[in-house]
Amino acid sequence: MTDATDKFKTMLYLNGVSVSFDGFKALNNLSIIVHPNEMLAIIGPNGAGKTTMMDIITGKTRPDDGEVFFDGKVDLTRLDEAAIANLGIGRKFQKPTVFEGQTVWDNLELALKKPRGVFSTLGYVAANDDIARINEILETIRLSARKGDLAAGLSHGQKQWLEIGMLLAQDPKLLLVDEPVAGMTDSETVETATLLKDIAKTRSVVVVEHDMSFVRELGTRVSCLAEGSVLAEGTLDQVSANPVVIERYLGR
Repeated sequence: MTDATDKFKTMLYLNGVSVSFDGFKALNNLSIIVHPNEMLAIIGPNGAGKTTMMDIITGKTRPDDGEVFFDGKVDLTRLDEAAIANLGIGRKFQKPTVFEGQTVWDNLELALKKPRGVFSTLGYVAANDDIARINEILETIRLSARKGDLAAGLSHGQKQWLEIGMLLAQDPKLLLVDEPVAGMTDSETVETATLLKDIAKTRSVVVVEHDMSFVRELGTRVSCLAEGSVLAEGTLDQVSANPVVIERYLGR
């Protein structure tokens, strides 16, 4: 079990979380901690509970048992998806969803955390601080040179970066990123690792990933999940050398 005194200093705190679907235990006494401005990589076989864990953090699924706290004080099990998103938790799914008929700049401008009423939207004109924010995000996601281009013209990897930028425009405290480098070129994969490490300097990041070379590029703490609980945790080398991880996940 996770030490309860840690809860108030964490960005994400899962303690003893379990959930079953039709008798199948998707999560089984799962305990995970992520600190402020920390990145955690989560690996594990298909069916290990990685997606269910993300669903519970974002309010899509309710746990049967356990605690789920955000920013040391907010009980996420009591909130719905919209309330959790507004708290500052951003989730990026594996397949990028950007507005392909809009420019890169417009995608980011649409994503800014602003009032969403009809009149405020119709009357919206980008203020100087919004322009500075968008330019800052463009630098972070390596798309400054493409800001006037339609999103449809970006490579697959660049669309992934744009979607990460759209999440950053919401100014989340915690970013959940699901297999960000699937389908990327080798150079885009390396660049994505650098990009996420830059982001983790100012906010917490949880990355779910199968690509071990990418996880190595991240150079961060790794949790290996299997059958709904943590099998091993540590550096990638430590986790990869664990005999149980080798037997049940790495298969070598």
